[in-house]
Amino acid sequence: MPKTITLSPPAATGADGLLASLGGLLREWLPRQRWFAGKDRPATDLSVLSVTELFPGCLHLLVNASHAPGGTPPPGDCYQLLLGLRERPAPSLERALIGRAEHGPLAGLHVYDALHDPRCAHLLLERLRQPGNAGPLRFEVDAAADVPGGLAPRLLTSEQSNSSIVYGDSYILKVFRRIQPGVNPDLEVPQALAAQGCARVPAPVAWFCTTAPRPATLGVLQPFLPDAVDGWELALRALARGEDFTAEASELGGAMAEVHLALAGAFPAAGGEENGVTAEAMCARVDAAARAVPGLRPYVPGLRAAFGALAVHDSGPAAQRVHGDLHLGQVLRAGPDWFVIDFEGEPSRPLAERRTAQSPVRDIAGMLRSFDYAARQRRPWRPEWASRCREAFCAGYAARAGWDPRKEHALLRAHETDRAVYEVLYEARHRPDWLPVPMAAIERLAEWRG
Repeated sequence: MPKTITLSPPAATGADGLLASLGGLLREWLPRQRWFAGKDRPATDLSVLSVTELFPGCLHLLVNASHAPGGTPPPGDCYQLLLGLRERPAPSLERALIGRAEHGPLAGLHVYDALHDPRCAHLLLERLRQPGNAGPLRFEVDAAADVPGGLAPRLLTSEQSNSSIVYGDSYILKVFRRIQPGVNPDLEVPQALAAQGCARVPAPVAWFCTTAPRPATLGVLQPFLPDAVDGWELALRALARGEDFTAEASELGGAMAEVHLALAGAFPAAGGEENGVTAEAMCARVDAAARAVPGLRPYVPGLRAAFGALAVHDSGPAAQRVHGDLHLGQVLRAGPDWFVIDFEGEPSRPLAERRTAQSPVRDIAGMLRSFDYAARQRRPWRPEWASRCREAFCAGYAARAGWDPRKEHALLRAHETDRAVYEVLYEARHRPDWLPVPMAAIERLAEWRG
């Protein structure tokens, strides 16, 4: 059992002192993390925005990291860290080790990513079960929830842009890593859908936020579906067995239409989305992506043509709140039912943009791209499998929503193109081996004349 470490008040509250201890360690450790936005750039500047001793031996930090290649650093990104402190190395936490502090108030202590530590993860759940404040942190729980104590924690190791801990196969806590001011949609949207009676989305039971340096959501606890399998895994299983997936795709389309209808009721839109403004934003994104990924540049004229067609398109469904990052990994199948999770949206986009009303076709395009991603995971490529799934998903959606996305050709092509551009930039930065998948779609979409 490790010795309990209690920090003196200056160490617990002095940001400058902590930076003397942690600055070098974090500059080396942060760029290696899956959720670090500047993965392809060094952390050139680091500052501590907020520090709270959450419990003995565990610090909660919000740090700002900029990652410019040189010159004046930009404002950077805010990240949430929970750091465990130990006097001696912990062999069981070797993979979570950030390093040994050599200077400042933490000199001589070994610093860990506390979410890997079962003791820290357990104490975090206990804190969530008890509403109240800890410095600028505020812990809240749904009045109708009864979260039991003593649930064994298990940190998920799958590739994510955040960190998630499962407690006793009953609850899952998502700890947001990249923090932006405001209410995170992954708290706001499931709460609103629960009020609408939508059972397709697990409702939050507890959450925690901060008031400093600005109000922001830090984490959300929701029911965990232990027997559920995500849509990506189900699709790959079907492909491996040579099985059809159209029935599942059709049911998924109907489920997503139900979620969209509930979202429209929960968040009445003040006005329709302006296609011209949306097209301009899409053009700006493809231009920025082409500057970062040279292989995209030859296709830019054809891609901009897709966005130009959207600018003169005057029909389509009304704008509303949407999922924002829909794909097969964001849906779960438990028994006969589909569930939708992870309403955070694309983390690379500003929070205010993710909370605006947008065309539901954006979500549909994301799922259609996901079927193509799945089909390309096996050789030989099965384009007809993806095509059948796309058709079935749209048909299932149309049957429940009352309108058919396949009839909105310009709208669907523009949003699918925009999604493919996002995928190219993402894969180039995080998974270069996957880059050929969205680039194949880019080639098709740039030449399409339908």
